[in-house]
Amino acid sequence: METVTITMKNAPALYLEADTISPDAFAGKSAAQIAELPVFEGNVPSTLGKYFDVKGNAGATAADTKIVVKGDAQKVKYIGFKMTAGEVVIEGPADQYVGAWMKGGKLTVKGDVGAFAATAMKGGEMVIEGNAGNYLGAAYRGDWRGMSGGRILVMGNAGSDIGMYMLGGEIVVNGDVDVHALTHAEGGKLTVKGNAKSKLGGQMVEGTIIVFGSIEVMMPGFKPNGEVELEVDGAKAKFAHFIGDMGERHKKKKGVVVYGNLYKKI
Repeated sequence: METVTITMKNAPALYLEADTISPDAFAGKSAAQIAELPVFEGNVPSTLGKYFDVKGNAGATAADTKIVVKGDAQKVKYIGFKMTAGEVVIEGPADQYVGAWMKGGKLTVKGDVGAFAATAMKGGEMVIEGNAGNYLGAAYRGDWRGMSGGRILVMGNAGSDIGMYMLGGEIVVNGDVDVHALTHAEGGKLTVKGNAKSKLGGQMVEGTIIVFGSIEVMMPGFKPNGEVELEVDGAKAKFAHFIGDMGERHKKKKGVVVYGNLYKKI
């Protein structure tokens, strides 16, 4: 795998839309060609090389390409946009839409990310070593198709509305989550190692939520369904089981009604 290192040299005054920072866009290009890739500062077109020093040539394909982003990328959006393969490592924080519509490969952020990271993610792996903003793994505004595949690990906390309209895939948050996690979910799995605030799983019709800590306010649409033993990360524990959201219509599979499943550690 060939490595391309881009280092911030001129921080944008406005936010930089840089959906070309992806293995797919870099593949088959020299450092000079990569520096000429288009970006936008606000609505003004520019080139990647105006903001970043570029070192190294990309691999022949996305799968053969690794990108390392150095410097402060807090104002850089869309890193890893629609990536299908390869690897991206952001050595610090990044702004909104990191890994949006990601289909494959691995994306690691060694800091915090803004809102809408992994929007409508379809595959691949994302690791956020800091905190995640609102709408992680959620649907794009106005759409009903959220994350459908892949895996996200957040080592810190996550904001509100994560996994909104989730269809599949997995989100693991080692810390706490804010309100409205997995609203409208029709599949997928969310594991919260910390605490969850209110409105967890509202209008959920399918999928799984596992919470190890407290749930500030339980949604009234979830019905107690006994206790179960689950194994998570190789360790077994007892959980209270709830099904819901009972206020929604639920389809049948092989004659059995399918509900969303919420598990709260006892």
